[in-house]
Amino acid sequence: MERRVFIQPETIAALVNGRLLFAGVVALLAIAVLVVRYSHLQIERHHDFVTRADNNRIQVRQVAPPRGLIFDRNGLLLAENRPSYSLSVVVQRAGDIDALLAKIAQIVPLSQTEISAFRKSARRAAPYQPVSLKYRLSEAEHARLAVAEHQLDGVEITAQPLRHYPLGEAFAHVVGYVGKINDREAATLDPSHYAAIDSIGKSGVERYYESLLLGEHGREQVETDARGRVMQLLAREEPTPGANLMLSLDARLQLQAYQLLDGQRGALVAIDIASGGVLAMASTPSFDPNAFVTGISHNQYNALINSPDKPMFDRALRGQYPPGSTIKPLFGLVALQEQVIDQHYTIEDNGFFSLPNVERPWRDWNYKTGGHGSRVDLAEAIIESCDVFFYDVSIKTGIDALAAYGEKFALGIKTGIDLPGEAAGIMPSAQWKRQRLNTAWFDGDTINASIGQGFFLTTPLQLAVMTARIASRGDLVTPFVVDASNGVQFDHPHQQIEIAKPHWDYLHRAMQDVIEGQHGTARGIATDGYTIAGKTGTAQVISIAADEQYDRDELDQRQRDHALFVAFAPVQQPRIAIALIVENGEHGSSVAAPIARALLDHYMALYPAPSTVAGG
Repeated sequence: MERRVFIQPETIAALVNGRLLFAGVVALLAIAVLVVRYSHLQIERHHDFVTRADNNRIQVRQVAPPRGLIFDRNGLLLAENRPSYSLSVVVQRAGDIDALLAKIAQIVPLSQTEISAFRKSARRAAPYQPVSLKYRLSEAEHARLAVAEHQLDGVEITAQPLRHYPLGEAFAHVVGYVGKINDREAATLDPSHYAAIDSIGKSGVERYYESLLLGEHGREQVETDARGRVMQLLAREEPTPGANLMLSLDARLQLQAYQLLDGQRGALVAIDIASGGVLAMASTPSFDPNAFVTGISHNQYNALINSPDKPMFDRALRGQYPPGSTIKPLFGLVALQEQVIDQHYTIEDNGFFSLPNVERPWRDWNYKTGGHGSRVDLAEAIIESCDVFFYDVSIKTGIDALAAYGEKFALGIKTGIDLPGEAAGIMPSAQWKRQRLNTAWFDGDTINASIGQGFFLTTPLQLAVMTARIASRGDLVTPFVVDASNGVQFDHPHQQIEIAKPHWDYLHRAMQDVIEGQHGTARGIATDGYTIAGKTGTAQVISIAADEQYDRDELDQRQRDHALFVAFAPVQQPRIAIALIVENGEHGSSVAAPIARALLDHYMALYPAPSTVAGG
């Protein structure tokens, strides 16, 4: 029989009440914990979480400044900023970058160059800063991206100014170009200045004056949605544009110089004698600087750098060539000033010059006709380019004196022009040879240097500066390309070389007779409209043995002599100096001189001499 146990009601009630009390205490403790935690989060850490929430939807971003503009001396625009639609990505909002790039590539074409440049820029970009992926979107590409934008996290389409060079190739070397910042440059740049900028000046004025052209960043506060798209602009601090630069260049002369050299490998530099400002500085062949602005393809770049014509090489600034006979007027001036000779000194030229105890003679370029005859003075030696006269006088003067004066006239040293990458050339001397080649200097070295050969190397810019200093009778102004920044003109100090006035007069007359004299080597460019003083030059590319003759038909075209010419005009009141070289052009008189004459004609038409009005 089952036994039943009976529990008193009072016991059951006490048990239930105990359990309810325990549960109530636990619940109260839990609520207390929640209240304390809630208070901590909502009161004590309120500002912290508000800030975090705002950071999720409000971003402060750098605003790139407009790059300064570049003008020629007459206000013609040479480098501008053109508006363009660009596709950018905020990397922190994009998620899987590879997947995003694949999606974008299905909508608009992406090259490997663009993708590679984007990845490099993304590594350097500040957080939440848009990184450019594709520039110059067409209207169709813009429309397709706008339709699909809701599927592309972190993608932005913005109007962005891009550098443009309206006159392209004619100014590529001197104005230069901007290009994407590479890893080497990024390692040396101040991130605070380039946070929103992915391009930098690579050459020419664009590089030399980068700090002026750059400007200063602005800032903007933007509200973004969950996908990182900008919903509205909350605040904006405008950037400070870069400085506008005015060059000494005259675009009309620059274009003329480029056209005159077109189809040839060469360079031309024209200088305003009074100021030292460069009027034209052309190098051919050239290239389109606009191709570099948004990143040039590897194939295009390889084609440029591997071309035998070297279109990216600035021959005017960096090309180093034997000056040939263009330096004869200067060396004659040195001999006069140092009183090694006077204006009446003469020699007999039978076509060869010999040194005692030296079997090999040095010949005159005109040796076929038996030289220049007897009683050849300095003027005739300049006018007819008599090598033997300068062989003789250089030995008497000595290489150290020639080199010392050569440096004063910008030979063998950098001129100090405001452009990057200038070559110094070589003004050889005994000291130079000891330091460079660890060997002694010989009289034969002096003879070679006296006609601009041997170790002697100059740039077209150096020859133009030399010619300007001869024309100005020793005014040592430093050449320049940029004349003013935001309308404020730069200071260009002058110094003077002290040389006796009769020597200058004699030299100028002789150089004028190179053009106007009956036997002048450049008599073919004489004009009745104004007076020109000049000097032709022919520089050997390869050596010709003493018992051999120069035969152009036996030489490869690139082994033929270079043609050079220097000139200034008008002779009485010189205003413009020119130096030019045509590689493998052979004859300064028939190839280089006519180019200089054409540019001088253009200059005189643009800048006619002030008319003289008789007083009452």
